[in-house]
Amino acid sequence: MNKKELIDAIAKDCGCKKSEAKTMTESLINNVIKALKKRDRVVIVGFGVFDVKHRKARIARNPQKPNQTVKVPARSVPVFRAGKSLKDAVK
Repeated sequence: MNKKELIDAIAKDCGCKKSEAKTMTESLINNVIKALKKRDRVVIVGFGVFDVKHRKARIARNPQKPNQTVKVPARSVPVFRAGKSLKDAVK
């Protein structure tokens, strides 16, 4: 399912216009992004947790030249952990 299909499904479920469903979907996505930028955790009970994880700097191998090492800088990455209800639904 892509973003357009999700918007169509939300519009159908809510009985609202597609433009309203698009606004709601984009608002949800933008608010999750804003929270993650501030390093806040976003918890949607029954669905999962969006969080930011910090990865330390490390030395890795260049896959094209295995005997050459490459420095990988430290960085923050978004992570998602599925909630119990979502895990059970997918089983």
